[in-house]
Amino acid sequence: MFAWWGGAVPRLRWVVLAVAAAVVALGATWGTGVFGSLSGGGFADPASESSRAHDRITAELGQQGYDLLVLYRSEDATVDQPAFRDPVTATLDRLRGRPAVAQVTSWYDSPVPALVATDRHATYALVRLRGADQDDKTAALADLRPELDAPGLHTRVGGTVAFQRSANEQTTRDITRAEMFSLPVLLVLLVLIFRGLVAALLPLIIGGFAILGAFVAVRLLSTATEVSIFAINVITLLGLGMAVDYSLFVVSRFREELAAGRDVRSALARTVATAGRTVLVSGLTVALALASLLIFPQSFLSSLGWGGMAAVLVAMLGALTVLPAVLAVLGRRVDALRVPVPWRRRTGRGPARGSTAPTDDPVPGPVATDGAGRAWARIAHSVMRRPVRYVVGVVAVLALLATPFLRVTFGGFDERILPAGTEARVVSDQIRADFPGGSVGPVDVLVSGAPVARAEELAGRIRALPDVVGARVTAHRDDASLIEVDYPGEPTGPAAQRIVRAIRDLPAEPGVRVLVGGRTAADLDLLASLGDRLPWMALVMAAATLVLLFLAFGSVLLPVKAVLMNLISIGASFGVMVWVFQDGHFADQLGFTPTGFIEPSNPILMLAVLFGLATDYEVFLLSRVREEWDRTGDNTAAVAAGLQHTGRIITAAATLLIVVVAGFATGGIAFVKLIGVGMIVAILVDATLVRALLVPATMRLLGRWNWWAPGPLARIHRRFGIRETAAEEPGRPEPATAQAGAGAPSGLS
Repeated sequence: MFAWWGGAVPRLRWVVLAVAAAVVALGATWGTGVFGSLSGGGFADPASESSRAHDRITAELGQQGYDLLVLYRSEDATVDQPAFRDPVTATLDRLRGRPAVAQVTSWYDSPVPALVATDRHATYALVRLRGADQDDKTAALADLRPELDAPGLHTRVGGTVAFQRSANEQTTRDITRAEMFSLPVLLVLLVLIFRGLVAALLPLIIGGFAILGAFVAVRLLSTATEVSIFAINVITLLGLGMAVDYSLFVVSRFREELAAGRDVRSALARTVATAGRTVLVSGLTVALALASLLIFPQSFLSSLGWGGMAAVLVAMLGALTVLPAVLAVLGRRVDALRVPVPWRRRTGRGPARGSTAPTDDPVPGPVATDGAGRAWARIAHSVMRRPVRYVVGVVAVLALLATPFLRVTFGGFDERILPAGTEARVVSDQIRADFPGGSVGPVDVLVSGAPVARAEELAGRIRALPDVVGARVTAHRDDASLIEVDYPGEPTGPAAQRIVRAIRDLPAEPGVRVLVGGRTAADLDLLASLGDRLPWMALVMAAATLVLLFLAFGSVLLPVKAVLMNLISIGASFGVMVWVFQDGHFADQLGFTPTGFIEPSNPILMLAVLFGLATDYEVFLLSRVREEWDRTGDNTAAVAAGLQHTGRIITAAATLLIVVVAGFATGGIAFVKLIGVGMIVAILVDATLVRALLVPATMRLLGRWNWWAPGPLARIHRRFGIRETAAEEPGRPEPATAQAGAGAPSGLS
């Protein structure tokens, strides 16, 4: 199939490019409208007790709680003085007359001590908005914001809706800044890698195609289901990152084939038959790893899975269709606009004649004569000679990096994920510091099927529980009552969590239904939901990887080893994540506020993304090793030659992907920053310690067992495997005298 497509691309190149142009035009116009159709929520499990409590409270008692928290402060007047009281009460009275406002509660209506700062120079009002969902309320806030200001006072707006609006705006700014940072740096690095401007532009063109195509797919998806605004981060990161990876691999192989003396058609057919096959296996593996996120009921995670899958699959299709079509048009002009690199020296197009490895080296064959080729040849030969030392040393380093993850603590996020100067964050910080109680967000207890007297009795039992500050019935209709429970500390703190568990453990009275909700209950339910489905996610990722790698390489042990290597690499990045973001190391330098815990959906997302990326590099390496194994039948030589050929490509791809991720790691949202830093660590570890050292060393130790499969599975692979190789290039047989180390990629530093 791949060889056929490589031969067909030159004939169909203008058709392919016309279709690609239509996709880009649609993405740049209609697809970019996706920004207005995404949601900032989706973190809850609809089937959880906290979600059911919220839905039943709204259905039986009407909308409760608040959406906005409006903080008023004066440096001179206190809340009791007319200079403070009059502008606040006048502002709130006008606000009550707005159709979008359902209720306004302030200290002047109900003198609750918690609503006044300890120095009495500040108070806050609670505002409930009308609207079908959070997105409607966020839109209402944009119109209401100017009317919330009280003349002569400092006014700031916080609360859940303001937090969502700030997060959405910050996400848009972060994406713009990330692209402005990464694209110029990527172009410079690609020019240095390819030593030519035309070749360097090709990965960025495919990256733009992947992003815009994924925007179209996700906007279509948003018409049928809720999609999180944070899916845009994943689309931009993976769309650009995977497109650069795949394009680097394809263009490098195409230039290598041209440098070997093939004509454009033969070089393109050979490139698609080899690099194209690798891109397909890699893209499907990464996409299936991201598909594991669809197991989770939280639309936040499932929409990130859809967005990531769209980005990766469009990048893969672009590398398999659009990029070969462009290469067919360019031909040898892919090397046009050359940029000289003074530090790069070459003695010829191929390996030096007669240059062989030392006689005591277990790896026969020539060594590339360019600097990068010689360096990777030395690494390959060193690993082949001392595989046990490398395995022991690398595993020890990775285990040390992973150790902090053993003490991970999970907790929900709050306004502290926003930059310190954000308005919603400032409101939260000031209430925490200046007001009695320090937080807003009681535990909600819905009592159904009982008169209000029995609800009052339950409130008394709750007040007797440890850590409870107060419990009171705040709403009642028919046989439904709402009890609000106060506690010391934060909604994410241990006291609030103990109270939720204790209330849920209270024995239920006959005929009375009790549901516990609120922010703290939602955090606990999220953790339980993620934990229940995590084994299924792991099963999906592992099964997809095992099946695809078996079909690609015909081995039983290599896919199992790939899964284990992925977990080792990810474990190291998780350990660094805990050490930095939970423990607070480098918080000032990275610009975030440590909370002492990790939001649990972040490791889930990272697991899916990093597992796919790790498999991506594994496929790059194993594809070339398998190619050499099929040609020589010598495992040690095949592993060494595969590492020598792909080491520089994997290193270059990892460097470029780190640049893409670094743009997002500098953003203002703390958990996006966490994902960015975690990915950078994982990419560094995976491309250096794991793929360059650990994987080749274990393959050297396994020997011919790398390629073993029992008879029935071997027959399945012969029939259904993805088996096309360079030897199947139409119109030109593979030279029988080709050597394992020959053909260093032209222009690849």
